[in-house]
Amino acid sequence: MTDISYLDALVLGVVEGLTEFLPVSSTGHLTIVEKMLGLPIDDKGVTAYTAIIQMGAIAAVLVYFFKDIVRIVAAWVGGLVHAEGRGSFDYRFGWFIIWGSLPIAVIGFLARDLISGSLRSLWVVGTALIAWSAVMVFAEKRATQARKEQQTTLVDVLVMGFMQCVALVPGVSRSGATISAGLLRGLDRVAATRLSFFLSIPALVGAGLYELKDVPGSGIGAGQTLVGTAVSFVVAYASIAWLLRYVARHSIVIFVWYRVGLGLLLALALGLGWLSAT
Repeated sequence: MTDISYLDALVLGVVEGLTEFLPVSSTGHLTIVEKMLGLPIDDKGVTAYTAIIQMGAIAAVLVYFFKDIVRIVAAWVGGLVHAEGRGSFDYRFGWFIIWGSLPIAVIGFLARDLISGSLRSLWVVGTALIAWSAVMVFAEKRATQARKEQQTTLVDVLVMGFMQCVALVPGVSRSGATISAGLLRGLDRVAATRLSFFLSIPALVGAGLYELKDVPGSGIGAGQTLVGTAVSFVVAYASIAWLLRYVARHSIVIFVWYRVGLGLLLALALGLGWLSAT
């Protein structure tokens, strides 16, 4: 039985909402915080709980981009019915999200045991936090930001979709991986960040629905689940709004300093025995 209190639910909801879309790794942060709260990070109930409260974060994306999503879905459906609608960017963008989501669906399912097992180590988290920071710096240095969202291609989306798979390693960061890939493909930061948000919808919904099977019998109360999900929604909505404003004028390198600092601090805590890796 997994014992998650209302205080645990509140803390985990804040952490999930704050880190899901910032390029700092929500899984890595949740793993660290769960360990600090005394929760068993390799327990299926805990893994299921963190996946489910992600639904609050994804609900925030759906609400924030509601008008865009309705327009894209309408254009995609319209294009399936009427050939003349297939020339619009929104129709193509709908297909982009579908194709870009296939890599994470396939690889995430095949690697599900590894993700919830041996990769749930704080040594993995610390290493990934530092190592992927170098990729983020490289992406910013090489970024031309020559293309806007309307100039996105299928190749751009497929590259970003495969980068979501790298983010299955705790500490890498799904948004950090996809935004970096978008920058390396020549998209501007806002276009890369918006596309990262749209690609997160199928990925997070799929993960949450798959983990539902581990909730019955886990001992997690409905109240704690509701609190964690609601808190993650509110905090994630604010995070999305802030990040889009931030990347319009600033690079993502500022997050690198935080990631490296946290990774080094985590390595120190593990090395001195203050925390156990699993």
